[in-house]
Amino acid sequence: MKQFDAIIIGSGQGGTPLAKKLASEGWKTALIEKQYAGGTCVNIGCTPTKTMIASAKVAYTVAHAGKWGVEVGEGSLNLSAVLARKRKVVESFRSSSQEGLEKKENLTLIWGEASFTDKKTINVVLNSGEEETITSEKIFIDVGTRATIPEIEGLKEVNYLTATTLMELEEVPAHLLILGGGYIGLEFGQMYRRFGSRVTILEHHERFLPKEDEDIAAEVLSFLGAEEIEVITHAEATRFVRKEKDIIATIKVKEKERIINCSHILVSAGRTPNTDTLNLKAAGVKVDKRGFIKVNEKLETSAAGIFAIGDVKGGPAFTHISYNDYIILYENLVKGGNRTVKNRLVPYTVFSDPQLGRVGITEQDAIKNKLNIKVATLPMTHVARAIETGDTRGLMKAVVEADTGKILGVAIVGQEGGEIMSVLQMAMAGNITWIEIKDMIFAHPLYAEALNNLFKQLETDK
Repeated sequence: MKQFDAIIIGSGQGGTPLAKKLASEGWKTALIEKQYAGGTCVNIGCTPTKTMIASAKVAYTVAHAGKWGVEVGEGSLNLSAVLARKRKVVESFRSSSQEGLEKKENLTLIWGEASFTDKKTINVVLNSGEEETITSEKIFIDVGTRATIPEIEGLKEVNYLTATTLMELEEVPAHLLILGGGYIGLEFGQMYRRFGSRVTILEHHERFLPKEDEDIAAEVLSFLGAEEIEVITHAEATRFVRKEKDIIATIKVKEKERIINCSHILVSAGRTPNTDTLNLKAAGVKVDKRGFIKVNEKLETSAAGIFAIGDVKGGPAFTHISYNDYIILYENLVKGGNRTVKNRLVPYTVFSDPQLGRVGITEQDAIKNKLNIKVATLPMTHVARAIETGDTRGLMKAVVEADTGKILGVAIVGQEGGEIMSVLQMAMAGNITWIEIKDMIFAHPLYAEALNNLFKQLETDK
């Protein structure tokens, strides 16, 4: 049995930098990975999707080139080239990640599937078919999630797609039906509409994007509608039947039955943690009813010395949260810090076109919590940069504390919405008030310059 100072299960965006950092500190470290270096983000998440979204945006821009006074011939999509470019980018990121791990001193990269035999011991079924047992006082779980497949009659018989398998499909679906109106479904829906598919998105909530304010959700729904993407709310798929090349979907919409004929189905109905093969019970690690690992504010599980990183613990399922988890663990365990996940700002960007970037609380959350707030909004039709570049879809919105001027939350729908949001995230982190931003000098004519005008909306009632 090999003894290590740390064992990390999974080479995601938290596990990989943690492994390298601990090894740099002289810890004898083992990193177990069963498939690809880089985790979900590099291999089946952020990197491939955003690469393909970029291709979809080019297709959209070319199709609308006349708007900018540019005449082009009738364009066509080369899906094989799109997929080849995506694979090249993924392989570049993946190989770079693997190479960095393999070259790291004090770090042993083990290819195989891990499971606990007790609180400190891991059995690894190696990809070669052999087995290896290793042990450590510190174990970190970073195994991520996979697509949740709902129990719907006939779904398993109609060759459904997930986000992973759709990105390997060598044809453009004639009619893509998406189960789930969340951010993943939204991004894929717009991407494949631009590739040429007819797209229908089913959202089971009564309102589209219920976690966003109504005006923000309405703005997103507006530009999706302009591209003829159908979004059906309060909808639930109840049955699927294959009929030659078509799939007959029975949908319940507000208790009324509707039939939709489609060619392909994308299941985007949430994520399931990859904890079922870890034998967590042997280690005394508790999970919730969905299988997500329970952790305290310092990311430690119910078993002392065992920690969880990233999506597998539930909560905000973003790559940048996994990376921040790594920072918290490193600071606490190596540098003697006392960092926690409490009160950290959680930004995110939906990579629709235009983007939706958000950080902090929404207006509806502030009202629910009876906070004394002011709200500033500015449509992109009033933003010089948006007018000049020819895309005025979207709006800027900020929620501020009425008494102190502190910025509580921001949502930006527009080109580079995530970048603009990040400017205000830094203001929030630095306790810069809206009053200071209102008169701040920004380079002209940036999108960020419009923050002057956004916050001037609050002057009259300050």
